[in-house]
Amino acid sequence: MSDHASSTFEPANIAVLTVSDTRTEETDSSGGYLVKALSAAGHKLADKQIVIDDPYKIRAIVSAWIAAENIDVILVTGGTGFTARDTTPEAVSVLFDKQIEGFGELFRHISYLEIGTSTIQSRALAGFANKSVIFCMPGSTGACKTAWTKILEEQLDSRHKPCNFMPNIGQ
Repeated sequence: MSDHASSTFEPANIAVLTVSDTRTEETDSSGGYLVKALSAAGHKLADKQIVIDDPYKIRAIVSAWIAAENIDVILVTGGTGFTARDTTPEAVSVLFDKQIEGFGELFRHISYLEIGTSTIQSRALAGFANKSVIFCMPGSTGACKTAWTKILEEQLDSRHKPCNFMPNIGQ
């Protein structure tokens, strides 16, 4: 019986998308944090972009990355709240072949321990599409740190036992 873990680290090719109407490369602390964190963990940055909170523009970028052979993981930060401009879940969820319900549930549980009931306003979600795994998290740097350090870092490490996402990704 396989435990879905490897004895060696297998780096993933990861793309980072920041969804924001106001951030630039200079002010994108959340996307910048994710790039530094994934690189420090040994993964490879495949692409990084910033897009305005428009469901069709978000969907176009994520769709292209899903179809790309050199991208295994997509990290999306921003657009997961409840304002009229927050459209990341609507833009991305229709692209999923399978949803990972546990990501949003676990993120909100961990976040509750950090920020209390305000976590209920997060619509963090994740799923698989064409052997790519996609994680959508809130746009604050704190939320990205929570998602990375408490969930993603382990689940994107091929050595993590008893299981991780690495055997399920890649072209």
